[in-house]
Amino acid sequence: MDKFVPTAEQMEQIGQAAARGVRKGQIVFLSGALGSGKTTWVRGLLRGLDYTGPVKSPTYTLVEPYYLQNFNVYHFDWYRVNDAAELEFLALRDYLDGSGVCLIEWPERGLDLLPQPDCRIKFRFENNSRRLMVACNTDLGEPLCASMR
Repeated sequence: MDKFVPTAEQMEQIGQAAARGVRKGQIVFLSGALGSGKTTWVRGLLRGLDYTGPVKSPTYTLVEPYYLQNFNVYHFDWYRVNDAAELEFLALRDYLDGSGVCLIEWPERGLDLLPQPDCRIKFRFENNSRRLMVACNTDLGEPLCASMR
């Protein structure tokens, strides 16, 4: 799927729509330049899952957990990671146990430690807008991708 997203409000709406396709155990890679809309999309997704608290970028904390009624969502941001070995201190394997949903910004910083994602979303600046390129890799990821069409 390829979609142009002219505003931050529309990016949040697409994230909110994506919430219909969230399934426990999904791993989603979010790739793109700083300011391309990754955290805005995550905010929308969390709003779509009825989370009402603040949603902030985990650039400095590396992970922000969101405790929801049926499962947890873990939002990772590895922009500041210089070596994948640093991620071992996060107990990464525990997050990837299939009991929650992992949304990972800058996944290329830890590819050696990660399984194949269920969904990949690339965020790009294009013509004073944003462009989303969504690809599903697994059956588990398909509902998430389908909900954004």
